[in-house]
Amino acid sequence: MDNYTKAAEKIASADGILITASNGLSITEGLNLFANDEKFHRLFGDFVQRYGLRCLLHGMASRYENEERTWAFWARLIKHYCIDYTPSLSMKKLKEIVGDKDYFIVTSNGEGHFEKSGFDPDKIYEVEGTWLDMQCSVPCHDTLYPAEKTAEEIAKNEDKGTFPAELIPCCPLCGAPMVINMGAGQSFIENKRAINNYREFTAKYKGKNLVVIELGIGRRNTLIKAPVMKMVANEPGYFYITVNKGEIFIPDEIESRSIGFDGLIEPVLVSLAEAKNNLN
Repeated sequence: MDNYTKAAEKIASADGILITASNGLSITEGLNLFANDEKFHRLFGDFVQRYGLRCLLHGMASRYENEERTWAFWARLIKHYCIDYTPSLSMKKLKEIVGDKDYFIVTSNGEGHFEKSGFDPDKIYEVEGTWLDMQCSVPCHDTLYPAEKTAEEIAKNEDKGTFPAELIPCCPLCGAPMVINMGAGQSFIENKRAINNYREFTAKYKGKNLVVIELGIGRRNTLIKAPVMKMVANEPGYFYITVNKGEIFIPDEIESRSIGFDGLIEPVLVSLAEAKNNLN
């Protein structure tokens, strides 16, 4: 039996599926936070010239001289990678693999692609926040607000980093500038509802048969990979499937309950979906 068939059988017999994902999946979809390439320069050439930006991640972490410049950057980013996003083949095949199984998604990718590909937003925990939510910059309270319409309106009116000042979003309670709900530190507001939903999911499948499908997470990742592998080690009924090009890491204690696919995510998911369909 080849690994695709074995993995497909494990998925088919699972009580539930936990999907974990990081940068590798984003890169598969054409969103590379680290690339200083032609696409980055085409989208943010003016920001490169003005601020010396080296990549998207640099732009996301940069402090600009005012809220206008900050929101010009974010609105352009959200418009291109979120609002104009269409589900990739990887996402379509992942939905095919999950089928009608109960599932949950834990990801450090904040671009909202899972939700926009038809996955239930109540079954997604974006551990480092999401580009599609904003919060008070102070913050004076811990409510998260949708940011997509704000970003779309700014992007529609933005030209070379400027747009009408009245479009800059402010906190409805204290009037401070709003910021995208991304990152870490004291000002970052965690999505408590998503955290609770994740806790309920893991509690529900404790002692049952759960398959973890890990997509594009590096071996040294301590935010998602390390705790999930520990969870698998502590649950004999769990099975671990990891996909990563050139960087497969499976600890000895779960090796007998694991499969690693060393390859690009999209063709692996295509083959895995085909193997699952062939079981029927």
